[in-house]
Amino acid sequence: MKSAKSITESPNRIEPARLAAVPEKVNDLVAELSAATSALGSRLHVQTAANLADLVRTMNCYYSNLIEGHNTRPRDIERALAGDFDSDKNRRNLQVEAAAHIQVQRKIDSLFANGELPDPASAEFIRWLHKEFYLDASTEMLTIDNESSSFLMTPGEWRSLPEHDNAVGRHIPPSSDRIVDFMTYFEEKYCFKNLGAGARILAMASGHHRFNYIHPFPDGNGRVSRLMSHAMGLSAGIGAHGLWSISRGLARGIDSRSEYKTKMDYADTPRQGDLDGRGNLSEKALIDFVTWFLTVSLDQVEFMSSLFDLSKLSGRLQRYVERSEELKPEANNLLQEALLRGEFERGETQRITGLPERTARRILNSVIDQGLLASETPKSSVSLRFSSKSLDDLFPKLYLEN
Repeated sequence: MKSAKSITESPNRIEPARLAAVPEKVNDLVAELSAATSALGSRLHVQTAANLADLVRTMNCYYSNLIEGHNTRPRDIERALAGDFDSDKNRRNLQVEAAAHIQVQRKIDSLFANGELPDPASAEFIRWLHKEFYLDASTEMLTIDNESSSFLMTPGEWRSLPEHDNAVGRHIPPSSDRIVDFMTYFEEKYCFKNLGAGARILAMASGHHRFNYIHPFPDGNGRVSRLMSHAMGLSAGIGAHGLWSISRGLARGIDSRSEYKTKMDYADTPRQGDLDGRGNLSEKALIDFVTWFLTVSLDQVEFMSSLFDLSKLSGRLQRYVERSEELKPEANNLLQEALLRGEFERGETQRITGLPERTARRILNSVIDQGLLASETPKSSVSLRFSSKSLDDLFPKLYLEN
């Protein structure tokens, strides 16, 4: 008979890693999520969709930080991306983390777009995520203070020393000297090359909990798990070109903002008798978490589909111009052109607005000043942008109400 200690330190402690029998309700959620993500943004021009994906990265970062207990405002994230950091040390550190999150997600998205994204469940990729996230972190940000010790965390390195061990709430993760074995087992169970389309979506949900259960890094596990889930969504075919975010769903839940923590804690539950699967952990609790995770994901895809609906976005752009004291009515012509075509040459401004060249140029400059249009260079074509100034009007309920 195995001792409690041997079970605790064996990688099969995370079993069931995947659902042995998938309930009909869960299969239905997988099918609905696949269909909904296929439709998300399908009518948008590819350039408009790409610019909206930039907006979603910022939103993803905001909600990921919120889950960690940090309310980093969109305009502070925007400033960080522009290299404008706060003089206050604590706020500056949050800005550094926010910029790092967005930069890592951009790299993930770029790797996927180029067909170069590694298996998102691989130990190598997960360590890369952690290393990239902490690339510009200061010594202070890498210093971890536990109850009995203080140490400097090495980005991209698993827990490996006794001082790295710590309780996470009521949960006691595996010991540091067992992390390599646990993450090898994790990779074997969730490696996408061994899974079909539906199984990959299910792995995104169950793997999210089991990764945090292992808690392989001294710090940053939550952020890495959400970036990993983002990469899994892309590889599972439900990424919808970056137009939705799992972090927003995890932070908001369905009925309560506390659901994520409650569901994660419940999924830690040990097996409850002979009718609760054959693993160390409760199969019933894992089914509950997977169902909730997929429900939250579907809710977010449906929300973003409504927000990014072409006709509705067109109407909100028009109303924004109508209510603005800085923009002339002809500014709407430019915004609608960019929405439909993705971008247009500056020399087309006169034709689009129907105004004399000098007046048309002033209209274009006013829209650029409002952060609604921008270009890569001063003379190149312009496309839609979405700055913090216009978020509440153009994308209501995107962020939590303050």
